[in-house]
Formats: sequence, C-alpha cells, structure tokens
Amino acid sequence: MTQFTPRVLSGMQPTGNLHLGNYLGAMVNWVKMQDTHETLYCVVDLHAITQPTAVWGGPQVLRKSIREVAAAYMAAGIDPKKSVLFNQSRVHEHAELAWIFNCVARIGWLDRMTQFKEKAGKDKEKASVGLYDYPVLMAADILIYHATHVPVGEDQKQHLELCRDIAIKFNNDFETEFFPVTEPVIMGPATRVMSLRDGTKKMSKSDASDLSRINLTDSADDIAKKIRKAKTDADGLPSEAGGLKGRPEADNLVGIFAALAGETVEAVLQQFGGAQFSGFKNALADLAVAKLSPINSRMNQLLADPGYVESVLADGAERASAIAAPIMRDVKKIVGFTA
Repeated sequence: MTQFTPRVLSGMQPTGNLHLGNYLGAMVNWVKMQDTHETLYCVVDLHAITQPTAVWGGPQVLRKSIREVAAAYMAAGIDPKKSVLFNQSRVHEHAELAWIFNCVARIGWLDRMTQFKEKAGKDKEKASVGLYDYPVLMAADILIYHATHVPVGEDQKQHLELCRDIAIKFNNDFETEFFPVTEPVIMGPATRVMSLRDGTKKMSKSDASDLSRINLTDSADDIAKKIRKAKTDADGLPSEAGGLKGRPEADNLVGIFAALAGETVEAVLQQFGGAQFSGFKNALADLAVAKLSPINSRMNQLLADPGYVESVLADGAERASAIAAPIMRDVKKIVGFTA
C-alpha cells in the first residue's frame, strides 16, 4: 500500500459574512490541526461562482470577499507560516484535475447529491452545470494535494464520500494506488451550529434574518443583542443532556456555550441546569463577546492592510502550486496524456 503524508485540506466560499457556525464548526479545528498535520486552507472562489451572480455579487464584490475570508482565517488563528493559505483560483491544477475527474465520476453518483437538490430547488433546469458538478471540483480540491484528511461538517459528508469513490475508481481504472482514500474529520460539540431563530435549521449566511446568526464582523453589542434575542422555549435548562431532546433551540445554545468554553454539554448543564434562560443567555453573551471580539478586531486590522492579505494569498498559491504541479504531472502520465 502506498504511504501518504498526513495532509489536511479544507476551505470556505467567499460569499457573505463568515459566522459563528463557520468558526465553531471548522476554524477552531483548523487551528488545532496546524500543530498535528501539514495543513492547506483555501478560499474556494471557484465554488463561489457556481451560484447566480446575485449571490456572490460580481467581480468587485468577489475580490473583496476573498480578502475578507482570508482575513477571517488569519484572525481566527490560521498562521500563514504554519499553513498554506491561498485562494483556489490561483492554482490552475484544481480545475484541470476536475475535468479528468468528470470523466471518472458517474452521472448516477451526482444525481444522488442532496445538496444540489436543496440549492437548485424547483428550478434545477436553471441551475448552472458548475453547481451540479460542484462535488467533483471539491474532490479535485482535495486530491490535487493528496490530502489524507478533510475536516467537514455533517452537510459535506456526502461530498467527501463521492471524493473517496472517485479516488477508488481512478485507482482501479488505471491500476494504480495514486490517490489516497481521504478520511473525514468531524470533531467537537458544535460541529453543526443552528440558527438562533430556528433550532431546526443550520446557521447560514444566506438566511434573510441577520438575527439568525452571529457574524465574525459583528460588534460586541451586536453579539450580545443577538444572543439575548435568540429563540428559546418556556422551560428552564435541564440538568442532564437527555433533557435537551426535542428542544432544538435549547440544545443549540448549550452546544454553542460548550464549544466556546471548551467544555462538554454535560459540564455546562451541571453549571446552569435548573436556571432560567435569561441568566444563561447573559453568561453566553459574555462568553461569546470575550471569544469573538478579538477576532473581529484582528480582522479589521488585516482588512486595513489589503496589500498584506494579497501577499499572503500570493505566497500561499506558490506553495500550493509546488505541491499540486508534480501531482498533476503524474496524473497526466497515468492517464496517457504525456510519456
């Protein structure tokens, strides 16, 4: 069996503000993994344009959003000296490998992707080919670096399973062990942070209500206000985790507190069980402000120096290309494009 260097790849789209769900569901773990793995974190701008222009805002907005997401990565603790930080479109091998994978993947596999159905809705005939093909590009994003591990949310697990299928089929088709079968990494008590207005829906930057999410760009006052306005039910907090069953809003807020505090849900309920939500929300607001305000401040500092952010992305793209280019050359030899 081929031995692959433990390597992590993950990224987020530059569409709208990043929020608490992105931070707790991904960034916290990304920061930790910098000390245990070789890590590459990209701003997936090629994925951003799979949606209508109204969603990602056009060229000027996209350029600004790429810098904002890169600044958010760094403000949250991604160190450009420890990790390779870049935007996807600067490394042409992503798109090049995606075409080859388009010829390996099967229509039936993509037809089963539930996220396309959710995003396309009833007008799937009007959706872009890119949106339908999104999971194949995601597989290329991962495998062009021979990434062995990908930290993903629950909603991306199906896409990672497709990536594994593509790697296995490529290896079988060309009688090789060239691509690793990438493993998902799902960690922490808040891998799926839900809306503050509806505990059955995932926190999302596309939600029409800004009160549904805590943006990483929110001020301390905004953070506190949103938590105090967060939807709850009429009952107090239970003393045991089982008491959260069937109470999505309570479960969400307790999970957010546990993730921000680095504690278990059980430990949070031992502290607050039996209390009313008003007191718990005040404590959660204070904790969230303490954790997120420094990120907001650092983001503002970075965005005030766009030249620095651009230099980080350019340097990261060079380092990413140094890994991707030889892998792509080998792919071309395996397929038969070159001798």
